[in-house]
Amino acid sequence: MNFQQYQQYFQDILHQASPNAPYDSPDYFNYTKLNWSRMNRWLKTGQLTSEIIKVVASIKSKQNWIVITEPWCGDAAHIVPFIDMIAQKNENISVQYELRDSEPNRIEHYLTNGKSKSIPKLIIQNEMAEDLAVWGPRPVACQVYFDQQKEKNLDFEALKTELQHWYNNDEGIEIMKELSILLPATIK
Repeated sequence: MNFQQYQQYFQDILHQASPNAPYDSPDYFNYTKLNWSRMNRWLKTGQLTSEIIKVVASIKSKQNWIVITEPWCGDAAHIVPFIDMIAQKNENISVQYELRDSEPNRIEHYLTNGKSKSIPKLIIQNEMAEDLAVWGPRPVACQVYFDQQKEKNLDFEALKTELQHWYNNDEGIEIMKELSILLPATIK
């Protein structure tokens, strides 16, 4: 699906009288509702750095970006908007959004540390569907912060709140820094 279809899928979940699993769980439904607001806030207020704009403009060959995500994912609510904004800066980039928990289950080939289905994942492929790079599920600095907070034995809700604060304070900067380093390696 493209980004507009992904957004429509998101909205459909929020407007169904009886959402399908896992959204029939109040926790998942509420995460999704919050994530819709977070994602749209970044789409309205997120600013791309001049560095990422310059790097993405240097891509002269066609690339297909595949984003594996889910509406319930808090990290995705902060990351996916920046991926979309970046990709829009170059007509050589097409982006597909795939759900982690649905066919084609591509996540099975992109496990984090060989074992976890962590999302979002960005897979960058050339025109022959060969992988050029894989990024995700979150910026390294965010992962370090997450690990530090986890060592404090915070409960799940407190840990989620800390991560949201990290993303709000960072404003997408670390995502863009990492992609600014990664993208040049995809250019041939």
